[in-house]
Amino acid sequence: MIRYLIPLLLIFTFPVSAGEVALPPDSLAKWYKPDNKRQVWLHNMFKLRREMQAVTEYLALEDQPRLQKWAERLAEHYLKIGEMVPEWRDELEAPIAGALTDAAAAGDFERAAGAVRKLGLSCRSCHRDYRAVAAAIYRAPDFSKVSVEDSETLEMEPMEDVMNRLSLLVNRIKIASEDDRMPAAADALTQLGRRLSDLGASCDGCHSDEAPRERILGNATRSSMERIGQGIERNDKKFIGRNLGELAVQACARCHGVHRTLFDLKKVMLD
Repeated sequence: MIRYLIPLLLIFTFPVSAGEVALPPDSLAKWYKPDNKRQVWLHNMFKLRREMQAVTEYLALEDQPRLQKWAERLAEHYLKIGEMVPEWRDELEAPIAGALTDAAAAGDFERAAGAVRKLGLSCRSCHRDYRAVAAAIYRAPDFSKVSVEDSETLEMEPMEDVMNRLSLLVNRIKIASEDDRMPAAADALTQLGRRLSDLGASCDGCHSDEAPRERILGNATRSSMERIGQGIERNDKKFIGRNLGELAVQACARCHGVHRTLFDLKKVMLD
């Protein structure tokens, strides 16, 4: 049974190697949003993963009818890669996919196991070269095209400028409060609240529901802002610092953890 599990291990193990990063062919873009209404490429990958698992399990059980069913699906969606991205057609192991379906139909479990192991190596090679790169390029939002309206001036500002302004205001609160300039800290806090509200309005461009914005800019963030204001009124520097740190985690770190890393990687790739 262990030998039948090898294909899954091959697919889900990704050794890291040094060297230049290879970019996927441009034709891959049409299978991702926004060029496509659906994430067609991802769905084909999900099917392959599910079919590889089913083939592996029914090999272990030596269940020929179900093995044949899933082997045929696996071969179909494996070869579909070449239809979707013609540049990768020659990289596919089409004869091995055919050998898998033939062996499954004949109930030759040993030969089917050998074939699916080889297909697993083919998947592993492509994932090693392109999976992380494709995720960065096609699944990360392009914030360079996002602008945020300033609710005070009604001008549209690039996202990068907005992020720099937010960082400046957070640090101004910290600096001014430490140096007993509480009016300046209060003014920066007011500006920060307004700019965060402006930023939240831009989330509608990608998110159709409130849940993502609520997690980052919702009640927890607003509560931290209120406590910072209370600390400024009381001239309590330690209280201000603690809640400013919480705010940085709730708003800045959460958003950056979801968006910034992939976006920065995407910029490096495309540059």
